Amino acid sequence: MTVASLVMWSVWIAFALFLAVLYIYRSSLSRDEEDQIFLDDSFDQQKAAQAAIAARVAKVEPWVRVARWMVVTMSVVVIAYYIRDILLQLNIVH
Repeated sequence: MTVASLVMWSVWIAFALFLAVLYIYRSSLSRDEEDQIFLDDSFDQQKAAQAAIAARVAKVEPWVRVARWMVVTMSVVVIAYYIRDILLQLNIVH
C-alpha cells in the first residue's frame, strides 16, 4: 500500500467517523423529541422543552450535511483512485 492510499483511506475514515459521531449525537438529542401538538396553554413547559430539543437538532443538522458530503466526496476520490490504478495496471492509461 502506498503512502497516498494510506493518507486517502485515513482521511476517508476520519470523515466517516466524524459523520458517525454526528449521527449518534443527533440521535441522542432527538431521543426525547415527541411528535405531538400542544393546543392547551397548560402544556407550555412541554412545548418549550420540545422547542429547545428541536433547536439543538437544527444546530447539528448543517454539520451532518457537510460531513455527509465530505464522506461522499472522499468515496468518489477513493473509487477514482482505484479505477485509475486498474487502468494503469492494464496499460490503458499512461
